[in-house]
Amino acid sequence: MSAAGADHEGIDPELAAAVDSAFEEADPQVREELAQADAAQAAQEAAGQAPGEDQGADQEAAEPDPLAQAQAQAAQAGEDLARARADLYNLQQEYQGFVRRSREAAAGHRADGAAGVVEALIPILDEIELARQHGDLTGTFATTAGKLETLLEEKFSLERFGQVGEAFDPTLHEALMASESDEVEEPTISLVLQPGYRLGERVVRAARVQVANPA
Repeated sequence: MSAAGADHEGIDPELAAAVDSAFEEADPQVREELAQADAAQAAQEAAGQAPGEDQGADQEAAEPDPLAQAQAQAAQAGEDLARARADLYNLQQEYQGFVRRSREAAAGHRADGAAGVVEALIPILDEIELARQHGDLTGTFATTAGKLETLLEEKFSLERFGQVGEAFDPTLHEALMASESDEVEEPTISLVLQPGYRLGERVVRAARVQVANPA
């Protein structure tokens, strides 16, 4: 029986004969392909597998797992978020550093400006102090001098320093003269020639003094 006739059991004999006749008259290559298809189908049925089941299994294996895809996307999103947070942190640190440097620079400029004003007025302050020591600071001159000194103290935090009897400090005092004395146990200021001035911790001018050293 031909490959085509094997499938005609239970069919009208005349119809089966017509099918077999057509199969016999078909092109040999066509008959070969039909025979191979019948053989493959028979092998699948013998193995208990429906035709096309292998192809479906391959397609299922080729399709990506939605859960795995979601997990991969979540992991990538986590990495992107971590990088974004790191970039934001670095940007905030840079901005805070810029603000700090700007404030420090502004404070430095203000201090330099105040020091410049005081340095320009030091000769006038020396004249005022000299007049005070000689008793010439009177009348309108005394009033004006007092206002100037008060303004510098309140607005610029100017402080005058250097007193007789203070221990000599080379960071604050400039020794113009020196002598020896049995009355001191350490270098001590014995005469203030010109007072010193400072703005906070910044010395604008050291006090110019005479120093008495232990004999």
